[in-house]
Amino acid sequence: MRRRPRGWWRPAPAPAMARRACPGGACGRAGLRAQHGFTLIEILLATTLLALGLALGFATLRAATATVERGEVIAARSERMRAVDGFLRRRLASATPIAFALDEDSGRMVRFIGMPDRMQFVADLPDYLGRGGPHLHDVAVLDGEGGPRLAVSFAMVASGGVIAEREPRPPESLVPDLLEARFLYRGIGEDGLLGEWTDTWEQVDMLPLQVSVELASRGGGAWPPMVVMLPQRMGGMVP
Repeated sequence: MRRRPRGWWRPAPAPAMARRACPGGACGRAGLRAQHGFTLIEILLATTLLALGLALGFATLRAATATVERGEVIAARSERMRAVDGFLRRRLASATPIAFALDEDSGRMVRFIGMPDRMQFVADLPDYLGRGGPHLHDVAVLDGEGGPRLAVSFAMVASGGVIAEREPRPPESLVPDLLEARFLYRGIGEDGLLGEWTDTWEQVDMLPLQVSVELASRGGGAWPPMVVMLPQRMGGMVP
């Protein structure tokens, strides 16, 4: 038997499982590739996908922000409509047949003035709006720098006339972006039946039975129509 030289060593053969897992030394090549890192094409592809994801995320965020802003504008507009509607309804429903002027032509006491774009009547003013008591309510369409607007002004009434204030308050805007306004009036005819709607109230010494208010704004379009029943006391007159 031939003896091997002293110090000679022969590596043991690789296990069969290892040879099957890395045929032809593929594991060595994969490890070498992992050490070299990613290729330029892979980096460009990853960067493109990241940019597309960020663009999609920003677009979604902008769309959500715009939706929220539109919702807030619509909510504010609806709240404004409800506030103006409630204010006009309460003021008209609390109108009283108190005279605030004298018609020199006919000698009649003026208790209500109704025109297509203006109406005047007397009602008790709540404490939070002033000093309380009967005040003339002047609801009118006024011209402004930004276009027409619906406004209301108040003046104290006593002894059948309006008391002039030293420092009158300016009219308060109800609809600053007014597009269109129309006031209609209705009363009882001579035959005792309900009359037709008219844009001018001729019987200034009486309150109309009903008042219709039609409004439209530049930001909200046409508002829901409003019809208010006015209180009738002694035929709308105070002796």
